[in-house]
Amino acid sequence: MDVDGNLTGTTVMVVDDSEASRYAMSTLLSRAGHRVVPVASGGEALAELDVRLRKGTLPDVALVDVGLPDMSGFDLCRRFKERPHTAGLPVVHFSAAQVAPVDCCEGLDAGSEAYLRVPAEPLEIEAVVRAAVRNARVRADDRALVRRLTLLSETIVTIQAARSLQELTDAAAEGISRVTGTPAVVFVLDQEDRLYRGLSRDRIPVALPDAGADRTVAALLRRLTRGQGGGVQLTTVPSPLWPAGYFRPGVEHDARLALVHTQDGRATVCLAAPARGMRRMGPERESLLAQLTQATAFAAEPLLMYQVERHVALTLQHSFLPQPHRLPELPGMNVVVRYVPASPETEIGGDFYAVLRTSEGVLTAVGDVVGHSLDAATVMVEIRHALRAYAVEDSDPCVLAERLDRMLQRYHPDLTATVCMALVDPATGRTQVANAGHIPPLIVRDNGSADYVKAAGPLLGIGLPHPPVTELFLEPTDRLLMVTDGLIETRGTDLSASMEHLRAAAVGSLPGLDALCDTLLASFGHDREDDIAMLALRLG
Repeated sequence: MDVDGNLTGTTVMVVDDSEASRYAMSTLLSRAGHRVVPVASGGEALAELDVRLRKGTLPDVALVDVGLPDMSGFDLCRRFKERPHTAGLPVVHFSAAQVAPVDCCEGLDAGSEAYLRVPAEPLEIEAVVRAAVRNARVRADDRALVRRLTLLSETIVTIQAARSLQELTDAAAEGISRVTGTPAVVFVLDQEDRLYRGLSRDRIPVALPDAGADRTVAALLRRLTRGQGGGVQLTTVPSPLWPAGYFRPGVEHDARLALVHTQDGRATVCLAAPARGMRRMGPERESLLAQLTQATAFAAEPLLMYQVERHVALTLQHSFLPQPHRLPELPGMNVVVRYVPASPETEIGGDFYAVLRTSEGVLTAVGDVVGHSLDAATVMVEIRHALRAYAVEDSDPCVLAERLDRMLQRYHPDLTATVCMALVDPATGRTQVANAGHIPPLIVRDNGSADYVKAAGPLLGIGLPHPPVTELFLEPTDRLLMVTDGLIETRGTDLSASMEHLRAAAVGSLPGLDALCDTLLASFGHDREDDIAMLALRLG
């Protein structure tokens, strides 16, 4: 059927057990420009539909005689409607016999479009068939639109739930592919000119575009969006300018792009699909593409802001945490430290370590400000500075815990922190431990055993009294390990079970402080949801 509603080119299945009647109806429709599929029974009609379904050539309408030899035309209509792939096939019943109005109603109830009494005028037959096809196609278009809008809504929800720019581009590309039925690729070019790329899953995962192709696209996006105002820009890039392989491996395509700046104008979002496929789908699909592009840009903004905040927080932490090569000289003691930020999808935390020389020995500390944000990282810096200042006057770990507790209550009453401190005399091995809500130190011995120091106390920042220090003596062969819970804490797993796993892994490590830390990071430190701070020491 063409855009003017003519029936030229439509395929009509005629189901009639009378050869003469079937021939007459087929001749009339053929002369009007239709393709005709004549069958003599309901069983033949169902078998023919099965064959055509496999070939993808279902008829546009079925003209069904009411009085078939193997089943009634009404029953055949019901069979059509019960099958998912033929439920949308419009049916027009006809009969040369006198039929009571109740029988006509039965056909309509079965799902037919109309009822013809034959013989009928050719113009009437054409008009009824034309109306049946037109109405069926309108319903099919409506169903397709509802499906696309549903997919659009589902995609927007998935995009908004993305925790990183990579997750965002992957979700958006998959959403475009589902909405448009074509391969798709999504780019985010951030304020530092870093390009993030997501490909739809229907693309064969071989021969991915290389870094050169990405650089070409980044330069193209910068050029296309130079001076762009608000709103989504739709444009087509011919294949010589668009690198091959983004939609199909090794295949050149013209690309239909939808581009938009984020609201602050510092990043560009681009959704792309093959231009040929988009032209076939019409303006309504392009409107969906534009909506998805705008939704992706909105979802990208907080991720881009978080990326900046995370970079600032990491820079802050690294600038204030003493680097391993800049630890103070510690006669009679060896110290190894490790710091591993959480995975990029999670917020920065307030984990820290400290190593200080005091008049009474070496003070080591590992702690964590509760929460994940730039504020947590900032308070971490304050706690480290306060600890350094307080230790000048008194390095007793219990006294330091009480002073840090009061400092948090006064200046950050809404925050709490955990910290474990150990004051070690390198000459004697005498060690005093104060623990404020933190994982206690683990003593790893050379005889193949390891035990946690029995030291506990309340969190910093809640104003509860802190117990006296726990005192012990380290042997020259002992290794003392202090960690933050980011190393072992796993959602849904009891912390005591994780601590036992840590103890077992420490016992199985090779000798040496570096070997101990590397073993534990290899065992627990992959894709963690929290930062990891670790400190290991040994006399000698």
